[in-house]
Order: sequence, then C-alpha cells, then structure tokens
Amino acid sequence: MDIMKYVWCFVVGGIICSIGQILIDKTKLTSARILVLFVTTGAILTGLNLYPKIVEIGGAGATVPLTGFGYSLAKGTMKAVDEQGLIGIFTGGIKATAAGISAAVLFGFIAAIVSKPKIKS
Repeated sequence: MDIMKYVWCFVVGGIICSIGQILIDKTKLTSARILVLFVTTGAILTGLNLYPKIVEIGGAGATVPLTGFGYSLAKGTMKAVDEQGLIGIFTGGIKATAAGISAAVLFGFIAAIVSKPKIKS
C-alpha cells in the first residue's frame, strides 16, 4: 500500500471541505446555494478537463464531496453524448449518478425512520 495515496486523499478532501466551511462562515450564502455552487463547480471543472486531474491526485478525497457529484454528472453526460449523441445530454448524468442518488434516498429514509423526526414549531 502506498500511504501517500491516503495522504493526498485527505489533503484534497480537506481543502474542498475547508472551502465549504469558509463559504459558510464568511459569506451569507445558504447551505443550499453552497451545495449548488459545489456541484456546478465540479461539473464546469470537469468540462474544462481540470477536475479529472484533481481526481487523479486526490482519489476519493475529490470524488466524495459535492464537487465529485458534479464531476460524475458531467463525466456521465459527456460519455453518453459520445455514445448516443444528443439524447445523451438528457440520460447520461442520471445513469452515471443513479446509484448515488438511490443510496441517498434509501439512507435518508432509514435515518428518518430511526430518528423519528418532528415538525418544527
């Protein structure tokens, strides 16, 4: 095992999360706007072929945060467009991220059952 892979994963993931924390602390952006900003940034950087280089260096440290979701959407869309043409614009991103979306829905549902959420008053 190469320990440096883990170090770079930690460093890249830490930098991405630190940027998010700075945005939360120093701006008036809501969490939802930061989420959209991160996903969009990941997609744009993938389109510019910059984010794949970050993924090479950081591995899961780059693919797990929200920017990684944008990366997956853009990567899936570009692959589907190459294979299917114009229809790939509409299907590629969903196909590429279907497992992650399904897991988020499932685990969110399980967490809601276990935690017994209450309506805010």
